[in-house]
Order: sequence, then structure tokens, then C-alpha cells
Amino acid sequence: MSRNSRRPRRCSAESPRRSDEAFVTGILTSEDDFARALEWQLTDAPDYDTYLRETAELLTDAVEAYATVRARMFHPDDFADYCLLHGLDPHEQAARDGYLVNPPLQTQLVGYRGEELADFLPRLVRAREGGLTLRHADLVMDGALCGAERAAADPRVRWTYQQASEVFRRVLVGAGCGAYEFRVAVDAPGGPLEAGVRVLHWDDGAVRINDEDLDLVTAVLCAGLYGELPGAAVLHGTQGAGALCGEYRQVAWAWRSTGFDWAPAELAVDGVAAGPGFSLGTVV
Repeated sequence: MSRNSRRPRRCSAESPRRSDEAFVTGILTSEDDFARALEWQLTDAPDYDTYLRETAELLTDAVEAYATVRARMFHPDDFADYCLLHGLDPHEQAARDGYLVNPPLQTQLVGYRGEELADFLPRLVRAREGGLTLRHADLVMDGALCGAERAAADPRVRWTYQQASEVFRRVLVGAGCGAYEFRVAVDAPGGPLEAGVRVLHWDDGAVRINDEDLDLVTAVLCAGLYGELPGAAVLHGTQGAGALCGEYRQVAWAWRSTGFDWAPAELAVDGVAAGPGFSLGTVV
């Protein structure tokens, strides 16, 4: 992480054309993280409010100077672990730069397009959480989830991904049009794997869903099937649409997996209690 300054630092080794240049930085997303990072002298800001103001100015300058601006949450625990693993001094600039562009954590980078910093920070936090979930799921699948070559060559991986996608598709098709939230949790080694996604299912069959959240849900479902791990899922929200005479009803359906398939069950996920859902085997 570079020290906040009025001059964005170019990350490319050479000086390519402007259209090819990129700027990458790390941002402390809470006052507690700011206080913990003071010992590394990551910024000259005397307090967190000043730090946020300087960070907003830095991002504004970067958008004007670079074709691509990306940032990630600078998490003190992650940074300390990275330095310990690679034998680096956390006070050195090279350690900060390496942490920011660490290949296994590239999914945590978020593109910045000039939005308010207050709106951007939560995206960084979610990106870190999502990135850790993907890494955990990848470990459960022995590196097959994020390894494109192996995923393409391994029939079991391809089958698992297809089955995971089919499970989610049948949940949405069976639910019909409405506005829902889907939550899934799998009991994995090292702790539970969890993901959630909001879904708008229109009465004409169109579905609106965040691609990043869909990737996480699919990854968790994949890891559960691949590792034959027990899990639970809940779909809750409002069923119906204006085209259906304005008829709406609140629904909450749940399913449980033994590691091989998903069956209706009465349970709760993340505090959301639900009754047994419909049989996914009856959905085409």
C-alpha cells in the first residue's frame, strides 16, 4: 500500500501508453484497522477522518491520470499473515505492493469509477469476504475451482459445476417470479462455507442477479457436492408480480443436503427460519 499522497503511483514496470496503465491501492476500511496499521506508517494522516479525505482525493486524481483504477481492502491481519508467510518486513514498500497484487487474492480487487468513497468502502469489504470464500472453496476442491486448466480437463469438476448450477436453477424456477434472497451454507473443513445472493425473477422469466454473488453461491454449492459435505439452503422473500393481478405473498423455503443431493427440510440459515421447500426433482 502506498502512502497517501497527491501523486498516484504508477504500478506498471515500464511507461506504456496511457490506455494500458493501471493504478492499484489498498484502503483501510475502518477506524480500528487504521489504528492497528499505524505501527507500519502506511499513511501520514493524523486521524481516520483525514485519512478518508486524503484517500478520496487520491482516488479522484488516479481516475484522471490512469485508464484503470482498482483498490482492495487493506486488512491488517491479512497483511501481517502475508508478511510472515513470505518473510517480509511490513514496514517496507515492497511488502505492501506485493500484498496488494498477490495473485491468489486478485478477486479482492474492485474497480473504482468515481463513486463516493462511502459507497465504495462496503464493496471492498464484500470483495474481501467473497475472495476468502472462493479461496476456501478452492481448497476444499483441491485447487480445481480456480484452476481453469484442471477444471476443463477433469470430468468430475465439470460434472460438479453443472450439478451446482442446476440446483440453483431449479430453486429459482420452482419459486417462480418474485424478489428473493438465497442463502447457502456448507459444513467444510476449516469452518463453514457461506454465500448469499439477491434475486429479482420477473414474470417473463428474466432473472436479475449480481454476477459476483452468483459465482460465490455456485462455488459453495460446488464445494459441497465435490467434498460430499452436508449443507443447508434457504430461499425467502416475496413471491408474485404485478402482472399477476398484484398478488404477492411472503415465502421461506429450505433444503438440506447430505452431500449428494438436496431435499426439502425445515431449518434456519443465518437466522432465517423456513419450512420445507418444494422437491427440486419435480422442477424441469
